[in-house]
Amino acid sequence: MPSRPPSGAVGSPPPTPDSSGGAGARRPAWTFLTNHGHVLLAVAQSQDMKVAEIAAQVGITARATLTILKDLEDAGYLTRHRVGRRSHYTVDAHQHFRHPATAGHEVGELLAIFEPGASVRSQDGA
Repeated sequence: MPSRPPSGAVGSPPPTPDSSGGAGARRPAWTFLTNHGHVLLAVAQSQDMKVAEIAAQVGITARATLTILKDLEDAGYLTRHRVGRRSHYTVDAHQHFRHPATAGHEVGELLAIFEPGASVRSQDGA
């Protein structure tokens, strides 16, 4: 049975420091949201963000951001509007998720979680 390579082994991503600043605390290399999800959230927060600003917020290149914006537009999640030389995007919050397990939900439900001032209940209902 092959063993799992130790942390820091060749081919494994380096551990990411924990944002809480705890000594020795590490976050896993994976995240719950994809870059597509992060770009969609950024556009929903500000339709006037420049591509470079979205890229910096998400932590990807401007080229990758443009590819994701095109993907989201082609899938109907965004509508692009040209204003002079700039593009402004509008999110269709009523568009449904693509995965069969979540297709009954609209992306607006996800966006609502990340709205400023949104509250989330803990498991005990508090």
